[in-house]
Amino acid sequence: MNNLIERPVYLQKLIDRRGNGEVKIVTGSRRCGKSWLLSKIYKKWLIEQGVKQENIISVSFDMEDDKMDEKLLDPQVLKQYIFDRITDDNEEYYVFLDEVQEVSNFEKIVNGINSHENIDVYITGSNSKFLSSEIKTIFRGRGDEIRVFPLSFKEFCSASTEDKRDLWKEYYTYGGMPGILKQKTREQKVSYLQRLWNKTYIDDVVDRNNVKNRRALESLVDTLCSSIGSLTNPSRVKKVLKSIQHTDIDEETVNSYIGYLVDAFLFEGAKRYNIKGNKYYESLCKYYSVDVGLRNARLNFRQQEPNHIMENVIYNELRLRNYLVDVGVVECRKMVNGKSEYIQYEVDFIATNGIDKYYIQSAYSIPNEDKNEQETSSLRKIDNSFRKIVIVGDDIEMYTNDNGIVYMGLMQFLMNGVLP
Repeated sequence: MNNLIERPVYLQKLIDRRGNGEVKIVTGSRRCGKSWLLSKIYKKWLIEQGVKQENIISVSFDMEDDKMDEKLLDPQVLKQYIFDRITDDNEEYYVFLDEVQEVSNFEKIVNGINSHENIDVYITGSNSKFLSSEIKTIFRGRGDEIRVFPLSFKEFCSASTEDKRDLWKEYYTYGGMPGILKQKTREQKVSYLQRLWNKTYIDDVVDRNNVKNRRALESLVDTLCSSIGSLTNPSRVKKVLKSIQHTDIDEETVNSYIGYLVDAFLFEGAKRYNIKGNKYYESLCKYYSVDVGLRNARLNFRQQEPNHIMENVIYNELRLRNYLVDVGVVECRKMVNGKSEYIQYEVDFIATNGIDKYYIQSAYSIPNEDKNEQETSSLRKIDNSFRKIVIVGDDIEMYTNDNGIVYMGLMQFLMNGVLP
C-alpha cells in the first residue's frame, strides 16, 4: 500500500479557513491523522503557494513523541519560542500547535498569538472536553473546529490498487487508522491496534480524568464495543457490567466514564428521535465506535458481525460527511388481538446537515419479499417528503421502488461521496 494519502476533503476545509482571523481547531482521536494533515499535507500546500518554510512554525506536544521539547510545555517558554521566530511584521506566519491541550493555560497563549493580524493559528487536540465543547468560551467566539476522522473507505482505497472487495474485508476487519497502512502482517496489525488501546487511549483517558477504577473503565469499553448499534443508557450498561463483566459501579460513574470516552473521540452517541412526535428520548441512544478496527481489536476479533460492522461504518461515513446523525423511531397505532396498541418502528439513521435530511436503513443483504416488507415498514410510515434510502451490502445498481425508496449498494454509497 502507498502510505501517502492526501485527504483532500480536510485540506480544502483548511484552505477555506486560511486567514479568517479565527483559531483553526483540528480535533479527533489520537493517531487519526491530525498532525499529518497539518505538518505534511497543509504545510506542503502552503509552500506551493509561496509561503516561506521558515514562516511555518510547528510545535508538537505529543507526549509519545521522542522529539518533543518538554521545556515548551511552559506557556512563557512557548510564547517566547514562537515570537523569536516572527521577525517581520509585514509577512504572514503560520503557527501549528499539535496536541496543545498538554500545555497548561494554553488558551491564553493561543488567543494572544491569534490577536496578531499577520499570524494564522492552527491547533490540534484529542480531547473535546478542552476543545470542542468549550470553543466559544475558550477562544472568545473566534474558534473554528475541523473534525478529523480515521480514514474513510474511499481514502483507504486510494492507497492501494487492490480489488475493492478485498480492501473492504481488510477495512471492516482492521479499520482506517492511518498507522495500520504501515503494518504488513495480521500480527502486526492486531498488535498495533491493541497497543493504541492499552498505551494511548486508556492511559490518556485515565490520566486526563483522574479515573480511579481503571478496571471498570476497561469493562465499559468492552461493553460499548460489544453493543455497537444497540439502544442503551447508563442504567442498562450498569446491569450489563454487573451481570457479564462482574463490575459493579453506579449509574453516575457509568455516565461519567461514557462521557470521557466520547470526549476522547473514541465513541459517538446517536440520540433516539421520535419522527412523528418531533422529540428526543432523553435516556436512550446508540453508541458507535469511531473506528471499527479499534472496536474489533478491543474484542480480540471475536465478534465479527458483518451487519453490525457495516452499520457502524455507515454511521461513521455520514459523520465525516458532516451530517448530524440520530436514530429514529416511528410510532403508529396497530390492531393487536382486537386492541389498538402503539407499535414502534425503528429507523437506523436520520441524517441531516441543516439543508437536506435522509432516512436511512442498513441491510446487510437484499431482503426477500417478506423481509423487505419488514425492513422498509418504518420508512413507509414516515409521512414526509424527505429522501428514504436502504443501503445494502450487496453490489447492486441504484434503483427506486414503487414506494419512492432508494436502494443502493454499500460500495456505491462509500465511494460516491454524496447521497442521492
